[in-house]
Amino acid sequence: MESYEGFDWTLLQECTHRLIDLAGELALWTILGSAHRLSVPHNPHNSLYIISDRGQLIDRYDKRFCGGDASEKTGDLTHYTSGNHFSVFAIQGIRCGAMICHDYRYPELYREYKRRGVQLMFHSYHAAHMSAERFRCMEAEIGKAHHAFSRGTTYPGITMPATMIAAAASSHMWISCPNSSAQESCWGSFFVRADGVITGQLERHTTDILLSTVDTEAELYDSTRAWRARALAGILHSGSLVQDERSEKRTEV
Repeated sequence: MESYEGFDWTLLQECTHRLIDLAGELALWTILGSAHRLSVPHNPHNSLYIISDRGQLIDRYDKRFCGGDASEKTGDLTHYTSGNHFSVFAIQGIRCGAMICHDYRYPELYREYKRRGVQLMFHSYHAAHMSAERFRCMEAEIGKAHHAFSRGTTYPGITMPATMIAAAASSHMWISCPNSSAQESCWGSFFVRADGVITGQLERHTTDILLSTVDTEAELYDSTRAWRARALAGILHSGSLVQDERSEKRTEV
């Protein structure tokens, strides 16, 4: 591709096929981050390949919201083409979905996945691999005086985990949140239970494995259970509405 001159797409495809085969050999479901090549002159998708425990490529999720402005010449849009579909698949009867990084800024995606019955989300991130100088600049943008009040010291370190907790609790959805361990990383990979509780997290800059248990039958706290389906259908109140003159007069005490 013209915008990826010198990039060895053949090697990438060979490595991807090998990993697909390995998933089958290990009988291991795998979510593989990659770039999916499009036809010239289009930029590739930023993608997740969904590979079954039988070594079959069953779907591909393409990042729907690539970062950048309307010029499409900044951020991710400089290098990638946005996707246009949801990916829903089942692992041992659990309906799963997939998203990538900046997609987290759009709660509409989580709500639509919930409408489609998704119980477990694989949300892959890459908030890492920046220089120490860049990381210090990001911390300065927050302001040292505010670091003690937040779980992180950068915008990604603060907003990404917080949004995942909120998404899990509001949609009652389990969320896997892997992040690169390359320095500097803004936070370590973690897992969120459907009630918004983080059940495990890795250290920053450490290559490791996080094992998490998903039990969709567990009796977890869910304060919106009674009305969530109505909210998803556009009925934005609980209980029954009444006709009352005093209710309509909103400028009176």
